[in-house]
Amino acid sequence: MKNIVRTIAVITPLLLVLGCGDIDNPQNEKVKGGELVVDFSAKMMKESLISKGLIDENRTVFGYKGYKISYTTTDEKGEEIGVSGLFVIPTDMPPAISQIGLSMVSDDHGTIFANSDAPSVIATNNGTPDGSSIILTSLGGFATLQPDYIGFGDSYKKHYHPFILKKSLASSSIDFIKAVKVFAKENNIKLNNQLFLTGYSEGGYASMATLQQIEESGELNVTMAIPMAGPYDVNRTAFGVLSAKKLSVPSFMADFVYAYGKAYEKETTTLINEPYASKLPTLLDGSIARDLIDPELSYDTTGERGLFKPSFVNSFFTDSTFWFRDAVVENSVHAWSPETSVRLVQCEGDEVIPYGISQITEATMKAMGARDVSLIPVEATLGLDHNVTHGDCGALAYGVATDIFSTVRKATIGY
Repeated sequence: MKNIVRTIAVITPLLLVLGCGDIDNPQNEKVKGGELVVDFSAKMMKESLISKGLIDENRTVFGYKGYKISYTTTDEKGEEIGVSGLFVIPTDMPPAISQIGLSMVSDDHGTIFANSDAPSVIATNNGTPDGSSIILTSLGGFATLQPDYIGFGDSYKKHYHPFILKKSLASSSIDFIKAVKVFAKENNIKLNNQLFLTGYSEGGYASMATLQQIEESGELNVTMAIPMAGPYDVNRTAFGVLSAKKLSVPSFMADFVYAYGKAYEKETTTLINEPYASKLPTLLDGSIARDLIDPELSYDTTGERGLFKPSFVNSFFTDSTFWFRDAVVENSVHAWSPETSVRLVQCEGDEVIPYGISQITEATMKAMGARDVSLIPVEATLGLDHNVTHGDCGALAYGVATDIFSTVRKATIGY
């Protein structure tokens, strides 16, 4: 476990080194229904990790191939839209494992603003997938599925991103799982029947929404879900943010309210103050990274110089029939009873998504009859003597999730 976590913590800067001319050219391999965009050998990965002092010679490391797959999903209104995702598989696997087939992990990525940060775009442009799929696939031996989400990848600039909206986030994940199964069959990639769900931050919310939609439809079987640091109780999250004087990350809340306005057909100018309302269509079109968006917005929550119009905030707190009150309740994913085993993983020091949201989710699900839901604090699990913030927790949380998934896989199918 500690080796996995340590490797994850430095995997992103390592990828910058690996992506500079050392990647095998994957263009000669022909595939059906997708495009091979990454081909990295186990030997090269292991040598790179050893050279950085991250692993020793005894650590098992797999190579990986990444495929961009285009598919169709539906948005909040049920309208079809062409989207894309990244499917990463381990290579150089022992024959016995290849015969059993690969266990899948649907990994929903965290909040992004720039299209260049979408999983399939990173892989295509850099010759590497992002850090979480490296860990899940190259070190964990899982087939990793990462939808780009609506608004990124193939749907870049064709549709707004439905930020923290459960129908379209769940649909983009479920439809990608189905598309990957077809792709794998057409390209002789053997999968077994295990499907795990995970994701961090927005991805934690998306993975919970995905699990809920899967259980309601009965279309797929999920072995275990590990949502991480997601705003599952959207209603309570909105109350917390809108009652604060200052916004810690204004781009997050601007994207949240902007997306809800789009989905529920409300004019942006009735929700957000000028000059910010007029800026958002450009700031949130996928061409700009978050570090350039925040300075263009206000850190004050409301008021004349605040991000949100006082009338919008006042209505949220005083009018129980206000549309936004109904919308955040409708899109909350904490108040139900999953049949699937669920582990909620989060750092107690999270300053963006309060740890209390996960505590409320665990308690609510248990009160509603869930038989196997538990909350796992990352710091205590790893024996850390300090709290870890939201940005720093992601790498550690993926280490915890990978270890749990690997333990379940070992106990059930033997590797």
